[in-house]
Amino acid sequence: MTLRFKNIPLKKQHSMMVAIIAFFAILAYFFNDVASEQFVYQYQLISQGELWRTFTGHFFHTNGMHLLLNLAALVLLWALHGHFYNVKSYSLLFITSALICSAGMFYFSPEIHQYVGLSGVLHGIFVFGAVMDIRHKDKTGYLLFIGVWLKIAHEQFYGASEQVSTLINANVAIDAHLWGAVGGLLFSCCYLLYLLTLKKPPTDKSVQ
Repeated sequence: MTLRFKNIPLKKQHSMMVAIIAFFAILAYFFNDVASEQFVYQYQLISQGELWRTFTGHFFHTNGMHLLLNLAALVLLWALHGHFYNVKSYSLLFITSALICSAGMFYFSPEIHQYVGLSGVLHGIFVFGAVMDIRHKDKTGYLLFIGVWLKIAHEQFYGASEQVSTLINANVAIDAHLWGAVGGLLFSCCYLLYLLTLKKPPTDKSVQ
């Protein structure tokens, strides 16, 4: 896919949810000291019933660089694949990726006691964009799809980049990337099935 300014998806349906997510992430950053204790992902508190943290925790970040890196990735993905977004599908994609990311960490990575950031969800959004590229017969979609899973596999075997860990002043939660991508893939499969049902001709039940 060639990215040109005229192809930037500036329409409201393509960009509104991206702007809202960025706004809440920035808001969470400025009110981090006040709100983080109540809203970040914390394994122990979630196990005690504070389930809202499985969603709200994704909006918080460890420092300004962490926030900027995630916002830059959010905007870049929008620039590449925003023409596939609409308010409903993007909202469901974000929610699905966020909740499956948190559920995956909770059940399979209990050693992660606290997690913040959009990176897990961003991997889900990345997968969705790649799948939609493939659906529209854009060959770069295959490269993106394979590339993101190779990146995740590399992280699982060799760990995350030390440079990134230094920038964000925290360990990179590589399992969040894995489960966020799984969430994006599951949503993409369901979304493709939904699109297929829209193409089916209506059944004629009229009596002749």
